[in-house]
Amino acid sequence: QVQLVESGGGLVQAGGSLRPSCTASGFHFSSYAMGWYRQAPGKGRELVASISSGGAIYFSDSVKGRFTISRENAKNTVYLQMNSLKPEDTTVYSCARTRGPHSDYVSGPWGYWGQGTQVTVSS
Repeated sequence: QVQLVESGGGLVQAGGSLRPSCTASGFHFSSYAMGWYRQAPGKGRELVASISSGGAIYFSDSVKGRFTISRENAKNTVYLQMNSLKPEDTTVYSCARTRGPHSDYVSGPWGYWGQGTQVTVSS
């Protein structure tokens, strides 16, 4: 079955960097768009970054210019490089996979999420 396992979150001071990663199994990784979601308390779930099977990339306005996303198909892994972190970036970040291999890398639909990794940015 589809499994998405995140790691690499943590505690960092404002202005610092983190690089969470997500290792996938149970499907043909290179065929699917992958993304990173976050949901802060009291807010809706937000797609912050995604990458298509062909390498096209999306960023939400809230992270554009600060975060990058990449994938390493040989390792079934997707990365989120988070730079210039702000306290408002604090929340759980979850890796996600689209429902099907032809689902759009921005609009989805998205079908699977990992358990998430906590990112905490102190001021």
